[in-house]
Amino acid sequence: MDIRDYIRLAISEDVGDGDHTSLSTIPRDAERRARLLVKEDGIVAGVEVAKIIFEEVDPLLQVELLMHDGQAIQKGDIVLTVSGDAQAILKAERLVLNTMQRMSGIATYTRSLVNMLDGLPTKLLDTRKTTPNFRIFEKMAVKIGGAVNHRYALYDMILIKDNHVDYAGGIEAAITQANDYLARTGRKLQIEIEVRSLTELEEALRVGRIQRIMLDNFSLENLRTAVERVGGKYPTEASGGIREDTIRAVAETGVDYISCGALTHQIKSLDLSLKAY
Repeated sequence: MDIRDYIRLAISEDVGDGDHTSLSTIPRDAERRARLLVKEDGIVAGVEVAKIIFEEVDPLLQVELLMHDGQAIQKGDIVLTVSGDAQAILKAERLVLNTMQRMSGIATYTRSLVNMLDGLPTKLLDTRKTTPNFRIFEKMAVKIGGAVNHRYALYDMILIKDNHVDYAGGIEAAITQANDYLARTGRKLQIEIEVRSLTELEEALRVGRIQRIMLDNFSLENLRTAVERVGGKYPTEASGGIREDTIRAVAETGVDYISCGALTHQIKSLDLSLKAY
């Protein structure tokens, strides 16, 4: 689906057969203006999405962007102004705010973690722990915050996790069956294997035929041992229980990537508002 398809669905969900409050209280030909105000410091995200939302509600609305995605914002800043049909502005208001507040919250938290990795080569990744039908916007926000999008969905990579390993009958069986599947279907997808111990890591290294290794819930000591054992043969990704107070120490073990589900699933929205003026 295109980003506009998601926006149209969201508008339809909210508006239904009409914004009856605005229809009943605002003259049909009323022309008004509003500005999007910042009420909390952070990183703004969703500005370009907001512009599209206004366009989809009413292409005649005039939107002036005063700030851009990825900028640091402070309480009192004005991100954008919009002018035109008053009913259209009110129809778009809540969807614009819901989208930008959540995206800005994600970008703000992401930027804070990225800053903790300053000077180290380790890259921060997002995950599939996203809100249904809002993933495209959440992953956009992660990227705006300075991290790297990992796989978007189930279809663009083979990521063999613990349950796959257990259901398949072990590390070797899972990797073998994944490669057989790719050969049989002609698909060209990267294979990443999650390992839960140094023993499973040894098996994955012995079997090979993978492109990345995820080290799940390893201690710092075992992460260092694992990185040394892999020896650069495959990119390594640390995952599980990543927190603000541990992320830099994890990166200092030498892993190439750190994946963090909290970027998208434990986020406080940033406080923004759209006010008439």
